[in-house]
Amino acid sequence: MKKIFLFPGQGSQYVGMGKSLLENFPLAKHTFEEANDAVGFDLKKLCLDGPESDLKLTHITQPAILTHSVAAFRVLTAEKGLKPDFVAGHSLGEYSALVASGALQFADAARIVNKRGQFMQEAVPVGTGSMAAMIGGTESAVKSLCEAAAKHTGKICEMANFNGGGQIVVSGHKEAVEEAVRLAGADTSYAVGKAVLLTVSAPFHCSLMKRAEDNLRPLLERVQLGKLSQAYLANIDAELHSDESGIVDRLSRQICGGVRWEQSMQKLAALEVSEALEIGPGRVLSGLLRRIDRNVKAKGLDTADDLKAL
Repeated sequence: MKKIFLFPGQGSQYVGMGKSLLENFPLAKHTFEEANDAVGFDLKKLCLDGPESDLKLTHITQPAILTHSVAAFRVLTAEKGLKPDFVAGHSLGEYSALVASGALQFADAARIVNKRGQFMQEAVPVGTGSMAAMIGGTESAVKSLCEAAAKHTGKICEMANFNGGGQIVVSGHKEAVEEAVRLAGADTSYAVGKAVLLTVSAPFHCSLMKRAEDNLRPLLERVQLGKLSQAYLANIDAELHSDESGIVDRLSRQICGGVRWEQSMQKLAALEVSEALEIGPGRVLSGLLRRIDRNVKAKGLDTADDLKAL
């Protein structure tokens, strides 16, 4: 029986995240203190007490989720002795996965994702970008929908996240994304069951993020990478990678590129994976996996009770 550890991305944060881990495990407390030192502000207090408006700021959200995930991972391996055969993370979660695999040092990852969030927020003026979830449409249909919306508005609308379970997220200029939502409801030929605008601070994973990609790449290039103890499934190509070559390029291209999560999870059967542990806040990835492949047993590990129950 092979295991994969999955690490969540932005959107899974909540005020109070990490509280039970901090109260029960000194290793979790050390991890949050290490994060505070790395980013230069009291991330632990923001995770525990909020306010939610601050925790939702991208440059805070990203290191917060990374820290919670790494704290839970460290406790899991120390207390239970569990190790994965493979790792994967959704968008931001790919950094947590690379820390778990040994390719990235945690302090380096915390500093990078803090800057990553800042660069992503600054890439597009607030209010000019948007994202929407297209539920029920095929990849070819949603691609046609994006092309039509872009043509009608003269703006950018692109597929961003291939989440699985019939959900594809599109991203781009606000006018184009809103047009895609309108077209999805007005034209049944696209066969999109439901189109929902998302509450996000920027249009992630589309070409509007090119400035963020250009700013992030030099930071990644200066980081010393370690050897991977486990292979990881990368977002940008949904392929399994077992060494550090190409990590900088894949993480850089991930900023503008689509998150091929469904395609990644569809690889699990061929890898003989029968169990997936989602490590970090929330249960988003566990829910997606159940819709993609019910043969893989998915379990979320967020709190101290979750870890103790293993």
